[in-house]
Amino acid sequence: LAVKGIGGYHLACDAGSTRAVAELRSRKRRGDKPFAVMVPDIATARDIAAVDHASARILTGSQRPIVLLPRLREAPVVPSVAPHNPDLGVMLAYAPLHPLLFGLAGDAPGPTVLVMTSGNLAGEPICFADDDALDRLSHLADGWLMHDRAILVPCDDSVMRIVRIGDADNERGAVEVPLRRSRGYAPLPIALPVPVPPTLAVGGDLKNTMAVADGKYAWLSQHIGDMDDLATLSAFDSAQRHLQKLTAVTPQVLVADSHPLYRSTGCANRTAGHRPVRTVLHHHAHVAAVMAEHGLDDSAQVLGFAFDGTGYGADGAIWGGEVLLAGYKGFQRLAHLEYVPLPGGDISVRRPYRMALAHLWAAGIPWDTDLAPVAACPPDERTVLARQLETGLGCTPTSSLGRLFDAVSALAGVRQVVDYEAQAAIELEGLSRGRDCGAGVYTFGLNDALIDPAPMLRAVISDRRAGVTAGVIGARFHRAVADLIVRIACAERQTSPTVALSGGVFQNALLLTLALEGLWNNGFDVITHQCVPPNDGGIALGQLLVGTSG
Repeated sequence: LAVKGIGGYHLACDAGSTRAVAELRSRKRRGDKPFAVMVPDIATARDIAAVDHASARILTGSQRPIVLLPRLREAPVVPSVAPHNPDLGVMLAYAPLHPLLFGLAGDAPGPTVLVMTSGNLAGEPICFADDDALDRLSHLADGWLMHDRAILVPCDDSVMRIVRIGDADNERGAVEVPLRRSRGYAPLPIALPVPVPPTLAVGGDLKNTMAVADGKYAWLSQHIGDMDDLATLSAFDSAQRHLQKLTAVTPQVLVADSHPLYRSTGCANRTAGHRPVRTVLHHHAHVAAVMAEHGLDDSAQVLGFAFDGTGYGADGAIWGGEVLLAGYKGFQRLAHLEYVPLPGGDISVRRPYRMALAHLWAAGIPWDTDLAPVAACPPDERTVLARQLETGLGCTPTSSLGRLFDAVSALAGVRQVVDYEAQAAIELEGLSRGRDCGAGVYTFGLNDALIDPAPMLRAVISDRRAGVTAGVIGARFHRAVADLIVRIACAERQTSPTVALSGGVFQNALLLTLALEGLWNNGFDVITHQCVPPNDGGIALGQLLVGTSG
């Protein structure tokens, strides 16, 4: 059923029907990516997920976001709604039409939990205009529930999660992590710690949001999406015009990512006219965004951990495992994950077994056929891959921690090929939660400014051969990354007493929990994202501060 809401159309089906969910997946071309679900009230939410005090407050708040919650075993939701995932994305009915979907008094009983996913094909912007929806959703929906109120601006559902530190169910131990800032939150203004001239920051190419600012306020757009098709580029242009009209900000300066091939950067250059376009390194923007959220001024410096999947580095490599001493005016790269080749670019992102083989090659570990990623790689592909790694043909060096998560997931036998971004890491985290690490300890090498994953990889392989479960391997790996963060922070304590955590890797609830506990126990002041996402949906805020810092 196509349902017209407040920010666009949803596609809905019975979350308790395996057949309906499978059909919706097929029509949307969604692979295994989890669906969100909608329930009529907080009581029903508690029937399907573990809802603590902090989560209930967010679920029932006026913004009505999707909240990621641990799924209950007895939930009347088929596993295919969120395959291989311990969480459910849950939201309460929020639009006037939504109660009709669950039935009114006297109606025959119907589903109490509905899949509620954006009305579009995978990768496209959400449908919001009636004519467009009738056209684009005609092969996706069997029926329609519409209203006559026009939607002027498309706006996807926002997504939040709560990371709980400790066992008590209270607000003090609850850390809010926004994963997508859109309906209900955007374009509400964000106070800036320092004034800026009228500026447009265009964000990045993944999970794009843009921002305009003037004086001490910034306005971030709704979630626009990945800039990889014409429809999203058109949505980007429309959002830019709307945001400038809404705020009456006429940008005098444009700020973009340093990646020369980013479409968002190309848009800035094409539309700048006589205005300057300033570029900002991706991971500097990540750290600056969390600094801005917490009101740090232009004299402050933080020890920033910018961990993600990809970002253009100052040396032309793909960064993603960065430790920076950073302020708005500049940064110093204190440490980073050792470079490994990224063979074939995006194909190795979609096939984690290739990333595992690249890490093994870089660590000098043989490709024995008893290892899951070696077995998953067809012999012909393995031969070509070995040649690529030896010659460097088609290989870009990367220090990405996100890609290391992919490699460990493959080595642990969890996921060799992915259907959606970060699937391998998400499934590894899901298996790792609540697992006792036991006596096993993984450690990274740390040589001057280089973080060496080789000792950790050898320990993973040893455990796998000894029959240690993927969940325990994953738990030990998460603990090793958290211990690495604490170890580096303690070694660099004199540079800054404040630690900033940013980048998509810190969407990982288990890792964020372990890192916060370790840093707090060692006396650090830690700042994390609570207003904009740690992923690329938040970098436009950092671009504003860095690009105008002088």
